[in-house]
Amino acid sequence: MRGRPSREAALLPPRILRRIVLAPLVIVVTVFMLVTLPFWLLVTAAASLRLPPPQRRGLRFVWFAVAWLTLESAVLIACLWLWVAGGARRQERHYDLIRWFLAKVYAAAVRIFRLTLDVQEPEPTEEERAARLTRPVIVLSRHAGPGDSFLLIYHLLALYRRRPRIVMKAALQYDPSLDVVINRLPNAFVPRTSGQQGVIEEIRRLAATMGDQDALVIFPEGGNFTPRRRRLAIRRLEEKGLAKEAERARGMDHLLPPRPSGAIAAIDACPSADVVFVAHTGLDDLVTLGDVWRKLPFSAHITAKWWRVPAAQVPRTREERVRWLYDHWEQIDAWISAQRLLVGEKGPQAGRAG
Repeated sequence: MRGRPSREAALLPPRILRRIVLAPLVIVVTVFMLVTLPFWLLVTAAASLRLPPPQRRGLRFVWFAVAWLTLESAVLIACLWLWVAGGARRQERHYDLIRWFLAKVYAAAVRIFRLTLDVQEPEPTEEERAARLTRPVIVLSRHAGPGDSFLLIYHLLALYRRRPRIVMKAALQYDPSLDVVINRLPNAFVPRTSGQQGVIEEIRRLAATMGDQDALVIFPEGGNFTPRRRRLAIRRLEEKGLAKEAERARGMDHLLPPRPSGAIAAIDACPSADVVFVAHTGLDDLVTLGDVWRKLPFSAHITAKWWRVPAAQVPRTREERVRWLYDHWEQIDAWISAQRLLVGEKGPQAGRAG
């Protein structure tokens, strides 16, 4: 971000300090956890004996934490090697590294949490069927549940072979692997104090330089869904005099009303891009770490659906785009209701047929 640094940016340690302190600290903690792993497993197992079987999640979290730390340390070592070998600016190497990391994290989640993911994917366009042509895409995704952004980025990288771009909170740079890898690629970290306008400027910048293999990921809700956030969002719409949008937002039970400015800025900056809408459900009620600790089921299942809109079918005016965005958000909300009803009527396995 250009201009005067914000208070949040000032609180974030300088990049050189993050590199020489936080990154090595992750590796030290990883080695410590690996050496003392039998102790942690023993303590966690003993503590879990006091809980009923459905709540014995401690061992799984210990295993996943160790797997995560080990993979994150491997990424940091690989980034150091790329820097020493002069490959720090080679973007494809870093996309391969992210793809490897997320694939290993996903595999660990499948084994440890019995995670299953079913995605109803969009049909390829006629151009893609005929000539395997590709074009940039703007991905507008629901934001709810744990790890949704990780799973989405993994899907884009591993299955679609896309190169994701995303705007993130500046505080996420406290995670050393995110800090190193993401800052070497066309992404953006935005301080919270920069406001919505700062986010929109970065979205416009990233969208304007997309190539055919790139995918810009946006979460139009701006945060995870909670009933309180929903009420506040509807109130803000009413205070702005957006009565129609507020009324439509009241009709959606599972989503926050979309903030259209970011999506519209991306479309304006890259009018050749197709737009993909992403819905998902399954772990919606697990928003905080406390929710994950208390309520994570023994077998975790996520169902997702993608809708693709070719660039030629995207509305042209702002008013039409706002209505169009709400139309798709209502479609996502109805899909989530149908998925929950299906699971409720036929049991947890039913949603997998989605």
